[in-house]
Order: sequence, then C-alpha cells, then structure tokens
Amino acid sequence: MKIAVLGAGGWGTTLSILLYYNGHDVTLWEYKKSYAKILDKSRINHLYLPGIKIPQEIKISNNLQETCSDKNIIVIAIPSQHIRDVIKKLDFDSIKNSILLSVAKGIEKNTLFTVSQIILDLFPKINKSQISVLSGPSHAEEVVKRIPTAVVAASKDLETAKTVQVTFMNSYFRVYSSDDLIGVELGGAFKNVIAIGAGIIDGAGFGDNTKAAIMTRGVAEITRLGLAMGAKPETFAGLSGMGDLIVTCMSKHSRNRYVGEQIGKGMKLKDVLKKMTMVAEGVETTRSVVRLSEKMKIETPIANEVYKILFEDKDPIKATNDLMTRNMKIESL
Repeated sequence: MKIAVLGAGGWGTTLSILLYYNGHDVTLWEYKKSYAKILDKSRINHLYLPGIKIPQEIKISNNLQETCSDKNIIVIAIPSQHIRDVIKKLDFDSIKNSILLSVAKGIEKNTLFTVSQIILDLFPKINKSQISVLSGPSHAEEVVKRIPTAVVAASKDLETAKTVQVTFMNSYFRVYSSDDLIGVELGGAFKNVIAIGAGIIDGAGFGDNTKAAIMTRGVAEITRLGLAMGAKPETFAGLSGMGDLIVTCMSKHSRNRYVGEQIGKGMKLKDVLKKMTMVAEGVETTRSVVRLSEKMKIETPIANEVYKILFEDKDPIKATNDLMTRNMKIESL
C-alpha cells in the first residue's frame, strides 16, 4: 500500500512507523516546514515522541498535495479543529480513489460535524464507502513500544473497514472491523469529555467510587447521544466506547484526564493549556457535545457540568454535588 499520514504528532508518527514495519510505503506530512526539516534530518520527533527513531525509509514532507497524490490510504492524524483547514486544500481528483481514514477524536466546534461529516462537507462527490475511522484505547506512547493494543476500524462499507483492518493489523496491534462509522467516531470523541470529568475527580480528591460512577454514567450519556445520531448501542460497549473511555480516564498518558486533574486541583483552563505541547481534544469537544446534545434534545448532565467547570468557572465540588443530588432515576439509558 502507498499511504500518506497527515500530522506528525505522537499518533501520526507512531502509525507511520507501524505501517512502515507492516511493509507499506509511507509518507508523513508535517505542517510546519521548519519542523519537517528537523524531523527529516534527526529522525526523532523530539516534541511529541522523544527517543523513538523514525526509519529512514519513511518519507517526511511539508508538501500536502504531493504527499496525498496517488495514495491508497490517506490517514488523517490532525487535531479535529484543524482538519477542515488542511484537507480543503487537497485537489479532489488526486484523492478521489483513496480511502480517507480519520484517527482524530473530536467534533468540529462550529458545525458540530464529526470528521467523516467534515470530509463529506468538503468533498460532496466522494464515495461514502471511501471514508473510514480507526479508534480505540491506543496511546501512542505504548503502541510505538509494541505493547499489545486493540482498536476498531469502521466504515459504512464493511469492505473498506476490512481493508484498513488488514493494513494496520499485526502481532501487537489487533484491529477489529465495524460498519458503525458514526458510533465509533462519537465514542472516540465524547469519551474525552468524560475523561476530563474523571481527571477533575482525581484532582479534587474524590475516590475510586466517584470516578467509577462518572465513567459508567458517562457511557450512558455517550450511548444516548449516539443512538439519536443513528449509531448502534453495542458499539459503546466495545473498544471505541467503553474501551477507549477506560484508558483515557485512567492513564497517565491521557492529556484530557490531565487537563481535568489540574483544574480539579484549582488551576484555570487557560493556564493548564498554556503548559501543554499536545492538544487535548476534549476541551473543544466539550463545547460541541453540549451544543449537539441540546440540538438533539438529549440529556448529558456530566458533559454539562464539565462544560460549566471549564468555561464558567463552576466549582468542581459544587458540580459534583449537583450531579449527586439530581432527581432519582431508574438505571437505564
């Protein structure tokens, strides 16, 4: 396979290395020309994946059109809020036969679109069967060390999902296939909002019981919204739902959990983000999820409280108390 990977962050770099060792011809695109030159010369991504050697055979480029032309698969590993600005520059004729594979986990803040919806918005003539997503509990820091990981590839066309499955799968990176594109996308995006909430629980000094409650009822919120958007309920019990939620809420590698933890300890959002090199997708996705749930008339009380803590300076203790003292419910979606 000839594969382009757009975005030389930790995940894009990791997948480039994985795909190279799987036997594919890989080009990694970096949007900053100066950093692309540094990567090409040093062969180490000091900013996002320090200490990991990038094989010489992986081409590193700053030329977007050249990178994407005549490729079997174009992997989109760009933060979701920047995807539109990048891929709108592509010439449709040069990508019309490529599988467009998103590995981003967010919802566009202005349109409330998932990445597949952004692609369709920009390229309405594209065959929907060419759009795919890869998601699941998969921190780059572990995958690049060949620590066993399982994810799911999804597309409305199951054959496309299976093509992605075969392309990425190896002895340490197990890939399942699914035809629930919107469910896999939404699970990967929304869980970041819940992970910020879990981090707030950690930072504010609550216990494991509280965190388990946030995670479990968070899955209920994700599922409710997903069903309203046409997803399958079983998707949210799988790798891109519960699986990704567990790792993001629990892991030291999770940027979203880290943001929440710092806020739980009393820091302001702007100060936390200033200290970070990498993007925490859940921050902007919190805005998107709250707006989307309002639009779809779906109850998402945890996401709403995370929003109020992040953007309205609500006290985390008060937010937790407000969640705990809501009207009594039957446990259900």
